[in-house]
Amino acid sequence: MAAQAGDRRALDELVAGWLPLVYNIVGRALNGHADVDDVVQETMLRAVGNLGSLRDPDSFRSWLVAIAMRQIRDRARRKTPDRLEEAPASDFADLTVLRLQLEGQRREVAEAVRWLDDEDRQLLSLWWLEVAGELTRRELAAAVGITRQHAAVRVQRMKERLETSRGIVRALDGACPGLRELTGRWDGRPDSVWRKRLARHIRGCGYCGGTRETVVPAERLLVGIALVPLPVGFTLSLAFGGKTAVAATSAGWSAKLLGALTKPAVAVTAGATIVAGGAYVVTQPPDAPPPRAAIAPTATATSEPPRTSAPPAPTPRSSPSATKKTDPYGTVVDAVDRAPDPDTPPAALPRRPESGITSTGGPKAVMQHRGDRVTLTGRGYVLVRWQISPGSRPGALVMPSWTGLTGRLFHVASGGSRRMDDPLPGAPNGYATGMGGPGIGYAVLPPGTQQMWQNEYFYLDGTVTLTQNERGCDYGLIVFPTDRDAVVEDIGQGPPQGAIRYGLVRDTGTDRAPVPQYVTRETPSDPATVPQRSRV
Repeated sequence: MAAQAGDRRALDELVAGWLPLVYNIVGRALNGHADVDDVVQETMLRAVGNLGSLRDPDSFRSWLVAIAMRQIRDRARRKTPDRLEEAPASDFADLTVLRLQLEGQRREVAEAVRWLDDEDRQLLSLWWLEVAGELTRRELAAAVGITRQHAAVRVQRMKERLETSRGIVRALDGACPGLRELTGRWDGRPDSVWRKRLARHIRGCGYCGGTRETVVPAERLLVGIALVPLPVGFTLSLAFGGKTAVAATSAGWSAKLLGALTKPAVAVTAGATIVAGGAYVVTQPPDAPPPRAAIAPTATATSEPPRTSAPPAPTPRSSPSATKKTDPYGTVVDAVDRAPDPDTPPAALPRRPESGITSTGGPKAVMQHRGDRVTLTGRGYVLVRWQISPGSRPGALVMPSWTGLTGRLFHVASGGSRRMDDPLPGAPNGYATGMGGPGIGYAVLPPGTQQMWQNEYFYLDGTVTLTQNERGCDYGLIVFPTDRDAVVEDIGQGPPQGAIRYGLVRDTGTDRAPVPQYVTRETPSDPATVPQRSRV
């Protein structure tokens, strides 16, 4: 609504926040074809240009996805036979595997997409994001222009062909002599004819048809996979006072974007910068200082094994305007800790000076949506309580981030009577833990990831802003200024008092105590792009 009313910053946030989603839909639907950039550009151009016609702001995401799908279909109708044979400029399956560091059966699913027909690949581009928690089934059906019932049938048929394609990828990685002989005449480019030939061979081959490991359904593998980040260099930079439409065209973007961004409907009259690769968008007047470069996003989890000891603490990134590096302090929990014995009380919590914390959200700030934030100032303790709702929407967690830090911030304790992977007492059907359960898309944490607790406690000496970056799984944060006595009381509750387990003290009492993984002294336009400091 703010963007429709002419708020430049709101328009920036809209484009920055949803450009990665559009890029993933178009990129996967076209499998990285050279037309991807043009289709993404045209989608965003039409969305910005027609923003004033959107009557229901709550439907913005489904409206944007529908525009993207129309552009994909329009592009398919415009294809000529010679364009039909063009190879992808950069295979999106490879981009997915490399940028998200996929391995095993997740890599197999990504590579199987190559074997789908255009129509199936378009549907899969939406279903993939539905499973990952980025879209709803209602939005998928609306984007394709069919009913939810018809969408269910279409998705089921597409999944069957996807499973067939997974079998082909698996077989091609094998050493079947018969398959090598069959593919001797194959040029290596997946198509429907060879998909049928290879599938027929696999069904009749004891070697290729035999599974040497349990095949996990694709939807379970895709839960938790993030969006593929935009490529570095996917950039438009225009200062309307100094560059012309010719310069815009040479940058690889249509000069029509200039006209769309300067329409009165969105009241952008001065300038625009789109930087992708941790993307954000800034509109600015000609004499405004140039925007700072975006920080490329870092994967929220790696598959490397837990470390046995913590490495030297990384130095916090300093502001681009700083003349020297910010003084280093703190470390991170850089080894995956095991759940402590439920009956083991925590270590003593060191004493730190307290004068109290003020919060822009008051004594109880509830943050339930992407972009909600609270600024904390003072010297004392803060409780961040997690409320994860996978029953509402399962998927990956884009972690909250701490930005604009002045002073020091430490992660001092974990409590709330349970970790998120502990059993959930009195759980409804389908739940097993605080993260969910098999009935609602529960996913086991990948190796090398750190478990959260219900209550996470921090000590602040300065000022910092905490932002909720929800994107996949539905989650909420409740932020309470608190004090040391309340922290000690919470983590000291254990099984004898009816809790699942005692809490855990992380504070060392020094400036080498742990800091949050996602913390920066900078103030990025999109807090979700703050890179993690830890390797877990």
